[in-house]
Amino acid sequence: MSTMQRVDPDSQTQADGADGGQEIEFKPLTREEAQQWRASQPRFSVWRLVAVQLLAGLSAAALGWLFTQSASVAWSVLYGAASVVVPSALMAYGLTSSALSRLLAGYAQAAFAGFLLWEGVKILLVVAMLWSAPRIVPDLNWLGLLAGLVVVLKVYWFGFWIQTRRANLNG
Repeated sequence: MSTMQRVDPDSQTQADGADGGQEIEFKPLTREEAQQWRASQPRFSVWRLVAVQLLAGLSAAALGWLFTQSASVAWSVLYGAASVVVPSALMAYGLTSSALSRLLAGYAQAAFAGFLLWEGVKILLVVAMLWSAPRIVPDLNWLGLLAGLVVVLKVYWFGFWIQTRRANLNG
């Protein structure tokens, strides 16, 4: 079982590692130090990410309609965005609110298996939505669908960039 560990700056004793290199000796964190470390870490909500994805998708659809004055482009962009947002919301529900997530919460390996399960469900739903797009969206514009898909997928990177920027500003 692994525990969180810290480096004691006063006694950084070195020990030879198995590969002949130097390894720093670690000491486990105390309960208070671990709680303090957790409190200093930024909180992240998957639901906030899903909400930002939804907002980005709606904005992209509005911009698609504004630039082209075509409802089919706007619906295509919106469907492309929904092809990411709906599966992400389902996965967020599965990981945070489902009975399965509450059951597996105390077991790391089982929680990881639950994550893999919901990721698989998410991928299958994305594929099914994209496969059915020509039947659901009248006069489907493939470029618009792709644009909506890409814009919403880039929200992950934008969120990652904001988190790292915030962490750098906070020290």
